[in-house]
Amino acid sequence: MKELRKEDVIYEDNHLIAVCKPAGMLVQGDETGDEPLSELVKRYIKDKYRKPGDVFLGTIHRLDRPVSGLVLFARTSKALTRMNEQFRDKKIKKTYFALVDRKPKKLADKLVHYLTKDTSRNLARANDNEVKNSKRAELDYQYINTANHKFLLRVSPVTGRPHQIRVQLAKMGCPIAGDLKYGSSSKGRETFIYLHAFSLQFEHPVKKEWINLHCPVPDEMNWNFFRDVTSQ
Repeated sequence: MKELRKEDVIYEDNHLIAVCKPAGMLVQGDETGDEPLSELVKRYIKDKYRKPGDVFLGTIHRLDRPVSGLVLFARTSKALTRMNEQFRDKKIKKTYFALVDRKPKKLADKLVHYLTKDTSRNLARANDNEVKNSKRAELDYQYINTANHKFLLRVSPVTGRPHQIRVQLAKMGCPIAGDLKYGSSSKGRETFIYLHAFSLQFEHPVKKEWINLHCPVPDEMNWNFFRDVTSQ
């Protein structure tokens, strides 16, 4: 994806723009120097609306590079401030789909851990009890279906910690397929894991109406086994 396509844009108005991010793309720039999604979105807005000068684009939240799915940006500073408040106050409902290597012992559960970060290795560790410098992480999951030796979970994170879903599912013995960093036994690559940000539900920062956005799972062999159940 060198240019943002019209079909990649899920929602757009004067205040917000939501797009589907492919796995392997950065949301914001880092030390690699690779062009991030944010720059593609800026260029799309500049070209579509023939805007002179710089385009304002606020990053409301992020997805890890190997994760695909819905990313929401703010087109105004007012929208950015108000959406940041909603994320901070946990008023936004997020839903992910994950393909994992093992079927969970419980078909549905709430996971609560205390995460610490190894910044030198860019790894999170999930602890059962609170430890020094840890942050509480909470999510709900539900087992949905099995196909091709993969197990589909619907995951709803309550908190938004770095690598949270990846490390919490790995901690319970169900690493995300392809996530070699967190112990997956599936063949994988650094730029792609089977975690997809499927939906966001939130109050529009200006219109004050409830918005419900969805990004279809990638057109890829393992995801395609579950296309019917992930489109509901």
